[in-house]
Amino acid sequence: MPSNASNSPTAPSPAISERDATGFVAGAVRVVSGLTLLSRFAGLARDVLTARLFGDGLLGSSFRAAYALPNFFRRLFGEGALSAAFLPEYALLKRDDPARAKELASVVVSLTTLVTSTITALIIAALLIRLWLWPVGQDGGLSLKLIILMLPMMPAVCLAAIMGGMLQAHGRFAIPAASPIVLNILQIIAGAIFWLGWMKGDTQAAYAVGIAALVASWLTVVWALASLRGKVAWRTGTSQAKENARKVFKRFVPAVLGLGTLQLNTMLDTLVAMWPIWLGATMFGHPVPLDEASNSILSYTQTLYQFPLGVFGIAVATAIFPLLSRSSDRNDEFARHLHRGLRLSFFIGLPASVGLVLVRHDLVATIFGGGERAFSTDGLTRAATVLLGFAPAVWVYSVNHVLTRAYYAKGDTTTPMRVAMACVLLNVALNFTLIWQFREAGLAFATATSAAAQCLTLTLLMPRHLGITPFSREVFGSWGRIIAVSIVMSLCVLGTIWAWRYTLGEPARWIHHAGLLAACVGVGGGAYALTAWLAKLPELRWLLQRAPKGSGKDGAESMGFD
Repeated sequence: MPSNASNSPTAPSPAISERDATGFVAGAVRVVSGLTLLSRFAGLARDVLTARLFGDGLLGSSFRAAYALPNFFRRLFGEGALSAAFLPEYALLKRDDPARAKELASVVVSLTTLVTSTITALIIAALLIRLWLWPVGQDGGLSLKLIILMLPMMPAVCLAAIMGGMLQAHGRFAIPAASPIVLNILQIIAGAIFWLGWMKGDTQAAYAVGIAALVASWLTVVWALASLRGKVAWRTGTSQAKENARKVFKRFVPAVLGLGTLQLNTMLDTLVAMWPIWLGATMFGHPVPLDEASNSILSYTQTLYQFPLGVFGIAVATAIFPLLSRSSDRNDEFARHLHRGLRLSFFIGLPASVGLVLVRHDLVATIFGGGERAFSTDGLTRAATVLLGFAPAVWVYSVNHVLTRAYYAKGDTTTPMRVAMACVLLNVALNFTLIWQFREAGLAFATATSAAAQCLTLTLLMPRHLGITPFSREVFGSWGRIIAVSIVMSLCVLGTIWAWRYTLGEPARWIHHAGLLAACVGVGGGAYALTAWLAKLPELRWLLQRAPKGSGKDGAESMGFD
């Protein structure tokens, strides 16, 4: 376990009271969720715009594949692995030896910059040689050129992730959560210039959006640097700090595999979906069941289930992780924080899963339909099926983030890594099995199934590996009440759909789909909140609870943050 408290010149901070911990988590969840909600709305607007610029055909698939690699690193690092490897070490050092914590931050930032910049340069060089020696055709060439353009985002997102972890350890959740807003707004501006006709050319629009993403990613690094002024010692660091840094990077690779299972599976899905464009029309001697539109349909639809996951699921895991890290040497307190995180994840994730399944047709028609260059009718039908594959596991993805962070907070990166590797292999096997019947939707079903297997395995292994029971009687009782409330919500949404279709008929135009979607979201959200309040679910009260009085930013000072 990454503690250096025994060598510390100061005494460890006292245990955190349950009320203060609940208030801090609630405050942090509200901050992260609120800003992430704005970011996700901006991201949704970006996807709506680019979907109408590039459509669900070959250009859309090529652009989304090119965007997938830097976006993969953004999600992997920004929402998990690098921060998960760094934060436990940094949080305990900050608690027990603040001077060495500053030196650790300096060493990790320097090494991250060097390593990621080197990897980026090597990949770009390899792709340039590939384009020069072995032409891949106009369509494949466009995808590779866009990858080359956007790859320099990788060092930026890694640095932003590390500095975001530092800010979270200081109780400052707002800046890391708000940074993606800059990324999305600049892309929207670039795309809008072409959408409004001020500039022409679909290919040129793809390059413009890519350049905007690159510029925005480095702006977030500058913002984080300015926010960390005085909190990081920008020097080489002592030998002890370098030893702490070695611990961080030793955990990093296991963390990539353990916490990044969903992102790894998503990237593998992209590679399979791009098979017709990159590798041809046959697969293992048979006609490939996918087509040039498969990746566009799959990739854009992924953003719909990632919306609630990013806004709420990641927010709970992000808020709970500093508390788990600080209490890793106090099992009772650690278990209490873990159980609260699991209950909140299920309270938020289950209705999101149910709601996405019920409104999937109207949702994809509203987001990706209704325009000359929007998704085709066939594309919308296929997108709804893809969403049916992803959506039921939104709550599973959320719980996995909390469970995996619990292992990391205890210093165990090996167990999540082994579980993740097995689940990635399961996902690959299911990918090549299910696509023959379900096309690109088979990739979605495979991802959801492997995520469920990961959740079950991490749960069963936790008592033996961490000495912690992940699901207490209170957790199971809470989940049962949440299921009951979700059933009530489902009935209300189904009633709304029936009433709409009985009075107005089947939605035939974009405005009808949008109206029905708005009605379902309003009725479903209201029914869930009201029923949870009537049932006196404590999870609703936790989310509304105020942060501890007398605290600093994000309720941090009384929690030992500053």
